[in-house]
Amino acid sequence: MRAVAITGTGLCVPTERVTNDELDKRLGEPVGQWLVDKVGIHERRFMRADQTTSDLCVIAGKQALERAGVKPGEVDLVIIATDTPDQPSPATAAVVAHKLGLSKAGGFDLNCACAGFVTALDVGAKLLAADATTKHVLVIGAYGMSRFLDWTDKTTCTLFADGAGAVVLSRSDKPGYLGGVLGMDGSFHDALGIYAGGASQPAGGDVRQYVKFVKKFPKTFNVERWPQLLQGAAAKADVSLNDVKLFIFTQLNRRTIEGVMEAMGYPAARAHFTMTNWGYTGSACLPMTLHDAVETGRVKSGDLVAFCASGGGISMGAAIVRWS
Repeated sequence: MRAVAITGTGLCVPTERVTNDELDKRLGEPVGQWLVDKVGIHERRFMRADQTTSDLCVIAGKQALERAGVKPGEVDLVIIATDTPDQPSPATAAVVAHKLGLSKAGGFDLNCACAGFVTALDVGAKLLAADATTKHVLVIGAYGMSRFLDWTDKTTCTLFADGAGAVVLSRSDKPGYLGGVLGMDGSFHDALGIYAGGASQPAGGDVRQYVKFVKKFPKTFNVERWPQLLQGAAAKADVSLNDVKLFIFTQLNRRTIEGVMEAMGYPAARAHFTMTNWGYTGSACLPMTLHDAVETGRVKSGDLVAFCASGGGISMGAAIVRWS
């Protein structure tokens, strides 16, 4: 198989900052301290009224291409991992390709909710490895969930935020993407989501498209499943988790991540956290956190980096990358 590596990362953190104190005032009750203590979120970012998901993608994608030294016209494929697209159809990938000037790229959207980026990373890497004519794939995780918040529902409006993260996958002389595993537990397809705007319930009239929790997930789900996913990815990559320098998880709950690290016998310091200032950015949180780790020097050449995510569906995925 041809070797594939991440050659550039990019980030879009929207400018509208909403602190926990502001949430307390908006909701009329003290939720801020609970968010800090139980979840680890101090503030979050929302996109401007004149922005949409594709705009966030363009900012992150442009930076990733510049970091990779890849021109827009050299991109063969763009994959947008999101469950908050600009519209149900056509694909947001088409909008992004136009705005970025990806003149020869094919593309598509991929919706695995918050596990979307890991899934798109796996798909893009395998396509590069299998197809000799493909040299560069732009993978973007994007989240515009502020447009789907019900401000009377404190279980959602306190957590979700907006953002985008991007990576460029390129053919390489040395293996970078080492392996990944994907999973799903469809029995929870009706637990969390935006249950309007599709064929089962078209938007219009009184139908509002809000993200909502319909039923509870098992409290121990991620603590039980994430170590299994990571072990599966490590087995495919033929590496040991003991050698992983940095773990990057879905950034929904800091306490859950700390619990997973403890369950695996590793210190929490080997994970990277960004929900503190950015809130929960769904399919964007893993590439955003990766970019932040690269920028802050937590990832160096030769390091093993492990990704692990789960989201609505329940969709799941894990992957191992050796940083080049």
